Amino acid sequence: MRAPSSSHLANLDLNLLVSLRELLRERNVTRAAARVGVTQPAASAALSRLRRHFDDELLTRHHGSYVLTPLGAQLAEQVEGVCAAAERLFGTGRRFDPATTRRGFTLLLADYTIAVLGTALSAALAARAPGVELRLRLVREAFTADIGETSRLIDGVVAPPSPRFDRPDLRSVELFRDRWVLLLDADHPAADDELTPAALAVLPWVVPFAPDRGFSTAVPMTRELARLGIEPDTRVRVESYLAVPHLVAGTDRVALVQERLAREVAPRLGLVVRECPASERAPAAAEIRERFWWHADLDGDPGHRWLRELLVELGAEV
Repeated sequence: MRAPSSSHLANLDLNLLVSLRELLRERNVTRAAARVGVTQPAASAALSRLRRHFDDELLTRHHGSYVLTPLGAQLAEQVEGVCAAAERLFGTGRRFDPATTRRGFTLLLADYTIAVLGTALSAALAARAPGVELRLRLVREAFTADIGETSRLIDGVVAPPSPRFDRPDLRSVELFRDRWVLLLDADHPAADDELTPAALAVLPWVVPFAPDRGFSTAVPMTRELARLGIEPDTRVRVESYLAVPHLVAGTDRVALVQERLAREVAPRLGLVVRECPASERAPAAAEIRERFWWHADLDGDPGHRWLRELLVELGAEV
């Protein structure tokens, strides 16, 4: 596919990018107008221009509200990355003042990471950079795509090391550490037994981010299962870490959970936390080292440097 020519880009009204993003986010012309800072007629005119450009309605009426067309849903994913990249491009080389900036930061991370860092990060931004817009995108099962391309469109990824991050164009810094523990219902028949790898292998499991077939080393928890030599009898698959304890409670299932999460939820859900057993491959569970990953192109960005330093500071405090 040929790249668009410079003359083609020059004929585009790049202000429509912001209108497109807010219209697809809000699915409401009045709210989108308020977000962009224009009148409702101006937002309606922008929507009409966008519809002509894409030859698609983008937003259609359904039971009294607007819904995205299939093309609108596709564009909603793309425009977020494009706008974030444009903000970084035009912010490069400028002095960054967190107290006055209106910049947005987009991070890709798991819901577990939000549980650990989210409160502190939100409070720090509210106090130090109240004009910043924080956009958090949750990791999904499909996240293995092209991490190099993904990292160019967002400000960073919080995740443990894995082979997909072994790239010369990525940088990283450690934020905090955790470890895997086992979680069972307090009334589980094996709650007080010795949980050997052989005993665990015959129990039903809840497994987050488990592929339909086999295991992926890109999923951190599966590396711990490999250490134990277990191919679990997976009864529940879920694209969430925070959901796992709720799916263990009141059942005979077992799960591997990050210790910070397990200790927080176990008392109120009636669960018990057990140490992972030793195995022939390793005597103890490996540490989980959560790192912040970003593209090398962002190294010299003053705003991004401020974000990195903030994340490291908050990670050291958890």
